[in-house]
Amino acid sequence: MLLDIKNLHVNINDKEILKGLDLQINPGEVHAIMGTNGAGKSTLVKTLSAHYDCVVTEGSITYKNKDLLEMDVAQRANEGIFMSFQNPVEVPGVNNSYFLRTALNEKNEYNGLEQIDTMEFLKHIKEETGKFNIDRKLLQRDLNDGFSGGEKKRNELIQLLLLQPDLIMLDEIDSGLDVDAIKTVANVINAMLDGKKSIIMITHYDRLLELVKPDFVHIINNGKIEKTGDYTLALELDEKGFEGIGIKDENK
Repeated sequence: MLLDIKNLHVNINDKEILKGLDLQINPGEVHAIMGTNGAGKSTLVKTLSAHYDCVVTEGSITYKNKDLLEMDVAQRANEGIFMSFQNPVEVPGVNNSYFLRTALNEKNEYNGLEQIDTMEFLKHIKEETGKFNIDRKLLQRDLNDGFSGGEKKRNELIQLLLLQPDLIMLDEIDSGLDVDAIKTVANVINAMLDGKKSIIMITHYDRLLELVKPDFVHIINNGKIEKTGDYTLALELDEKGFEGIGIKDENK
């Protein structure tokens, strides 16, 4: 098992958001997380990535047979956990290409691999982005500085392709994207699925799930996973809404 979450309780600003959540993910699986606003979807992935807002008060998280809660954010990244945020931070003054090569070399060093020089990096990134027609001009700019929403999402895809993580967490990466951009996102995600990498997708929309078929769909409500099914659960939710499938929004 890649990830095993048991009885997870998490507070943000002294308010309990996750209230005993359980989730198991095996290598190669795609899990879609759905739910109403405030149900705990983003809190789950932020907790897994060691976001400073999230305080774990109870429960356990085992990742690759290791205690994830004992790892800091850098260790988690180097162990293969990747999160695409809804709104990536803009960092003026830090060149995007330099940032990406540094991140890749940090992971290489952690895993006992050779460092990659500038020429090797540029060749590698040209090959990876070329497969999906992703504009490499983003690399010449500062990290997310002045990027549009779509450009930020494409830059997240570049990071994904370079770092080749084992657990990929996508927090509404399809939000605000047009049809062609969603297809590009789906093409990258599907290309990552090699039977070993696992994906957690948070989405409100069925459009992405049509292109990246999840093995499991989970509905989070009131801080717990209340219902689990396959892709047909997402179709049922799209047709009937939360109340129509027996999910009562506790935040109303």
